[in-house]
Amino acid sequence: MSFNQKIKGLVLAGLLLPLHLLFPSTCAETLDTIVAIVDDDVVMSSELQRQIERVRGEATHRGAQLPPDSILSKQVLERLILMKIQLQLAEQSGIKVDDNILNRAISNIASENNMSLETFRETLENENIDFNQFREDIRKEIILSRLRQSQIDNRVFVSDREVDNYLATQSQQGKAADEFHIKHILIAIPDGADEQQIESLQEKAETVLAKLKAGDDFATVASQVSDAGNVTDGGDLGWMSANDVPSLFRSTVAQMKQGEFSDLIRDNSGFHIIKLQNKRTSDVHIIHQTRARHILIRPNELISDDEAQTRLQQLKVRIEGGDQFAELAKSHSDDNGTAVDGGDLGWVSPGDTVPEFEKVMNSLNEGQISDPFKSQFGWHIIQVLEHRDHDGTEEVTRATARAAVKKRKTEDEYQSWLIRLRDEAYVEYR
Repeated sequence: MSFNQKIKGLVLAGLLLPLHLLFPSTCAETLDTIVAIVDDDVVMSSELQRQIERVRGEATHRGAQLPPDSILSKQVLERLILMKIQLQLAEQSGIKVDDNILNRAISNIASENNMSLETFRETLENENIDFNQFREDIRKEIILSRLRQSQIDNRVFVSDREVDNYLATQSQQGKAADEFHIKHILIAIPDGADEQQIESLQEKAETVLAKLKAGDDFATVASQVSDAGNVTDGGDLGWMSANDVPSLFRSTVAQMKQGEFSDLIRDNSGFHIIKLQNKRTSDVHIIHQTRARHILIRPNELISDDEAQTRLQQLKVRIEGGDQFAELAKSHSDDNGTAVDGGDLGWVSPGDTVPEFEKVMNSLNEGQISDPFKSQFGWHIIQVLEHRDHDGTEEVTRATARAAVKKRKTEDEYQSWLIRLRDEAYVEYR
């Protein structure tokens, strides 16, 4: 899991945990010194301690084991250094988050926790969490997300050929609809390691695998020995679709049984151990679709809301009196994309239209015409022509595969980008 994703998980999802576990106040009592210089910024001991306590609190809540303090401190410090580097790049790129955007984000977090903003702030204060510091944590998260989007996400393209290639390998690597809950341990091989070192590390990995097969707790072992980036999660990679599973593990995981451990998997980074915690399959996707047509009138300087509504009501009366819906749509609808087809929207799947439109459309029987209603696009009347349950497995499979390919390409590029940023930055430890 990337640093951005981990922070996002702690801030957004983690607020459902006891808040004092994620935003401890103990760092205020720590003597503040500089622990690292990062280009034009610094990491303070108070920052480091606060992040360490956050990780500890979240691990305690999950019942997960953490590595020794010396290792944990180094891991958290490296994450802070990467964050500082990214924040400086964001500032240079002109990425800012003003107070209006920040306030909306915090209001959304409060709402997700079933609290008013005032109650949410009081809850933070009751847990001795500094609200201003909390706000700045959220601001940084949004900035980092926007930086990643501009630098990485928006530049990744997935071709149809890439989708075809992934789908062509499903028989060996599991169907795209299959999902796997995977746990992972890495015994890393350092750059320049000689044969003797590699042999020693392989023996270590074999010992670890033997302990796991003997019944040792995976999370505890992972926290003690794993060199993977998800060590604070006890090696838990969570649920992944078949296309999300790293290519190195994919064919192995597809053949494993629930609860089974893989043999050692070797690549340039080291020796990997995989446990298939669970598996679930959903092969068929039936989609309830509606074929509908509509007429849209957009209010403007000459047409008020009331007039737009009245015109549509008159058109509805004419249709019910025998006039053809399609002909009236061609001559009256402001939706240029559908007017030439008599307002025909074709087969509409859930989520294809805005919520107001979908709600009205789903309430109609075949042949029925709605009363005029308003959406963000203007005023509409809808006529439902027919309903059907459509087997959308192929479309869903391709869409899922495309999303998985993009996610993997994006994550690979993001990790490479982070490495480049880290290599190019000036970092001095104190």
